Amino acid sequence: MTPPPAGRPAKDSGASRNGKVTREVVLATALEIIDRDGADALSMRRLAAALGRDPMILYRHAPNKAALLDGVAETVLAQLQVDPADPDWAAQLRTVARDYRQLALAHPQVVPLLVTRPLATPLALRPHGTLRPLEDILALLTHAGFSGPDALHIYRALLGFLHGHVLNELQELIDNPDETDDLLRLGLHRLPIGESPCCAASPSSSPPTTAPANSNAASTSSWPASQPR
Repeated sequence: MTPPPAGRPAKDSGASRNGKVTREVVLATALEIIDRDGADALSMRRLAAALGRDPMILYRHAPNKAALLDGVAETVLAQLQVDPADPDWAAQLRTVARDYRQLALAHPQVVPLLVTRPLATPLALRPHGTLRPLEDILALLTHAGFSGPDALHIYRALLGFLHGHVLNELQELIDNPDETDDLLRLGLHRLPIGESPCCAASPSSSPPTTAPANSNAASTSSWPASQPR
């Protein structure tokens, strides 16, 4: 997609009504660009054009593109709420998992940032907002009686599962976007029923938002194998 001409704000620009360019406005507009065209399409020049400002103004809020990407990840993660005081830690983690998936589906172009940016930045140098879910989940688990190492183990297991699941879900290829049925859109009707009966019978390209009560796939009660000590 061709970026809007410099000096003219995009229609969906996040510029504030009073004309001030704040960090929040910069990051909201960067998120709009990434949502629409992906992280590779984001540049200081294009972001400035979307805001209708000189590119030099952006450097007051972010020294480079890497800082912008960190800020966008922080903006999205700010929408993820964790209640560290919930007495049912397993139920709270299930809620967090579902909410994280919904955020990923709402911002699929941001998911690679959520997965890779933390790996590229030492823990102490990450934006504070990206650490808030970690802090809140560790607080939830330690309040439930888990030791510090066990709480960190559960957090890593949860995030590893979520990242793998979401990346796999978002990368499912659509055979024909014009089809109205999920099974047909994935092209599953092309599979030989005798060789792949379960795949061919898959009812939807997206898993349910909730799982059966006896399903371990949606339950965090087995993380870790031992209960709090």
